[in-house]
Amino acid sequence: MHVTVPTTAGRIRGRREGEVSAFLGIPYAAPPFGPRRLRPPVPPQPWTGVRDALAHGHSAPQPGYLPAMAGLLHEAAHPGEDCLNLNVWTPAPGRTGGRLPVMVWIHGGAFRNGSGSLPSYDGARLAADGVVCVTLNYRLGAEGFLLLDDGTANLGLLDQIAALEWVRDNIAHFGGDPDDVTLFGQSAGAIAITALMTMPRARGLFHRAITQSGAGHHSHPPHIGRRITERLAALAGTAPTRDGLAAVPPERLIAADQALSREIAQAADPGQWGESAGGGTTVLPVVDGTTLPERPVDALAGGAGRDIDLLTGTTSDEFRLFLVPLGIAPRITDEVLHGFLAGLGLQPAEARSVYAAARPGATPGDLLSAAMTDHAYRIPALRVAEARAAHGADTFVYEFVRPSPALDGALGACHMAEIGFVFGNLADPLTGPDAPRDLSDTLREAWTTFARTGRPGTAGGVLPHWPAYAGRRSVMRLGDGAPAVTEDPAADARLLWRNLRRPVPRTA
Repeated sequence: MHVTVPTTAGRIRGRREGEVSAFLGIPYAAPPFGPRRLRPPVPPQPWTGVRDALAHGHSAPQPGYLPAMAGLLHEAAHPGEDCLNLNVWTPAPGRTGGRLPVMVWIHGGAFRNGSGSLPSYDGARLAADGVVCVTLNYRLGAEGFLLLDDGTANLGLLDQIAALEWVRDNIAHFGGDPDDVTLFGQSAGAIAITALMTMPRARGLFHRAITQSGAGHHSHPPHIGRRITERLAALAGTAPTRDGLAAVPPERLIAADQALSREIAQAADPGQWGESAGGGTTVLPVVDGTTLPERPVDALAGGAGRDIDLLTGTTSDEFRLFLVPLGIAPRITDEVLHGFLAGLGLQPAEARSVYAAARPGATPGDLLSAAMTDHAYRIPALRVAEARAAHGADTFVYEFVRPSPALDGALGACHMAEIGFVFGNLADPLTGPDAPRDLSDTLREAWTTFARTGRPGTAGGVLPHWPAYAGRRSVMRLGDGAPAVTEDPAADARLLWRNLRRPVPRTA
């Protein structure tokens, strides 16, 4: 059955299936190509009559994943120029008095891949739980995150803000409350959300945040942002200017970005690429001083975003997704491991001993994965929680521990392992067959309750009392039997990083 809803650009037609209506491929901004390429987003052209919102729109142009990841990660479908669109699932279209909480998903993919329309991100199950769920696309790679010669930066983040402005102006027509918006996202999406918590242009557009496997360290200072732009432009065979880059076909910029990733992975001096050292990312949000005033973790340490409720966490074995499928883990020797540990700023012998003590029989590849999980994900998340606690802002921290059965269990509780459970889409490649529905029920209750109340749990619900992180360093363990609170888990490993990955204090 079809159902129509008004928006600021015109009426749209969605499809009702059971208790939930879906509106797909809604433009929230004009296509960011042609004369608008590498420029901030502008509203879409209004239409007359009723526009169909029955199929997903284009995804942002992107390279796709390496063949080794085939079968583990969904590829985005139908990349194209008209990519600034979003999807809405709601149990109450047209009921503006419903005032349902709104959950807006920002996808991951290392700022180079992904889409809000992937099957794992279908919002129907969350909407059936009584929220309005929105997923969105934003510009990726060079199109979204270069620091341009005129100072323009963070176009992908500005796209996300434009989508949130669309939510503010339109979501009441879908039964949602524009004054009760929770952002949730994973990996690059969680990094973006942490940045949005500190961006003046995003202030007031959302009220709560859930950041899964991404925090506030991953951004580039201006000098590295310029280096990325200059080298990517050179690899694309053009000048590092807006006009030069805009004259290059998108496919060539994508190829240049891939080439740059390989260069960064092989760099003799990884430090020249900052948080992109290793090549897992190239472009990142840039601290341009205007759209993004400070590195997000530093801004949070200064008190930014303390009025936004936050739920954050990681998986136990994040980095195994990047080491195991590519066959890297077995090639890690003790010598290589020690070099990596030293490069992270750790004392190699001490760090190896601590990580090995918690993992009897672990190989050097296993220990590297554990250290990289801490460096890239767990410690940054804890630094955010610590920074907020200093300002009296509660942060609720989780660890997702269920191993993925994919690749015969070799991935462990890897990066992205929790996503299918959060959305209730248990056909996700990493959840595996016979995924426990009660675990999905638990995560959905935690996430949706947080969206309603700012606290991830209810009296008499499936979750025990979940304290804020604060002084006892409380972390909710999810995915291994009944949910349980642990205090300062893996404390020995955390203490290895006591002087590392810390916010930079503001100078007077």
